[in-house]
Amino acid sequence: MIKDILANAEKRMDKAVEAMENDLMAIRTGRASPSLVERLTVDYYNMPTPLQQLAAISIPDAQTIQIRPYTANDIPAIERAIALSDLGLTPNNDGQNIRLIIPPLTEERRRDLSKVVHKRAEEARVAVRNIRRDEINDLREMERESMISEDDLHRGQDRIQDKTDEHIKHIDDLAKEKEKEIMTL
Repeated sequence: MIKDILANAEKRMDKAVEAMENDLMAIRTGRASPSLVERLTVDYYNMPTPLQQLAAISIPDAQTIQIRPYTANDIPAIERAIALSDLGLTPNNDGQNIRLIIPPLTEERRRDLSKVVHKRAEEARVAVRNIRRDEINDLREMERESMISEDDLHRGQDRIQDKTDEHIKHIDDLAKEKEKEIMTL
């Protein structure tokens, strides 16, 4: 029973860390990256569709993202989605491709993005702590119903805390790495 709770806690904590990693990939760092636009949703015949399903995304150089729609009719919808997004990029099209030029980040924008990274990291830490709380409550409930002993409860709490510490350290490492990437000129 305790093993099930520990396995569930670890699985849920892993998902929280993975969600943070995906959020961080979407934060631009002054270099072109397909992850900036892959998850962008395009209004495709009144259906929100991920851009990666409508176009091939490539990086011809360090400052440019090239989007090649599978059909030329999709260009206006893709441009509209980019313009409406919070990327702050202006799409340029040549009739077949859309190019996004990534301007260099200003020092002020770097600091703002660093704050966003800290905010996302804190949200992930809170999510992991909430998972810890839920699982410890489950253990306490099992102890109250005499399904496990008090010693098992304490051992389970310690193991859940160890998993929590491990995941929070991983979150902190990811945040430091992304911040370093943002602040590098």
